[in-house]
Formats: sequence, structure tokens, C-alpha cells
Amino acid sequence: MTRINRKAEEIRRLSDGDLAKELEETHRRLFSLRLQWMTRQVTNYRELTQVRRRIARLKSIQKQRQLAPTKVGAAKKE
Repeated sequence: MTRINRKAEEIRRLSDGDLAKELEETHRRLFSLRLQWMTRQVTNYRELTQVRRRIARLKSIQKQRQLAPTKVGAAKKE
């Protein structure tokens, strides 16, 4: 559960493979929470929001990494 509270700076230090693995784990956690929510077993409903935000943060950092080489390559051509 400590991984959910990682800051963006800590996430940026992860390798691409670790980032993908973290995203997959977070998606599984969201699925689990949604299932618990539907069966009325959730004790902390705010965790759903935290996990969704974490997924967004992970995807944003992943997208930044994908776009970074493209921008550098385009700048060199000019």
C-alpha cells in the first residue's frame, strides 16, 4: 500500500519497465476497489479517488517519456 502514496518525483526515477508494472498493479487495485465498492465492502471510499489520480499521474509521466525523444529529434532538425 505504500506505493500508492509515491510522489511524482519518485515515479520519474523508475525505469520504463517498472513504470509499466506499477501502472498494471494500480489498474488491478482499482478493479479490486470497484468490486469491493459494488459489494459494499469498501471501508475507505476515498481510496478510489486516490487510485484514479495515481493512474493519471503514471500515464502522464509515461506519455512525457514517449514525447521527450520526439521533441529532441525535432529540435535538432531545425
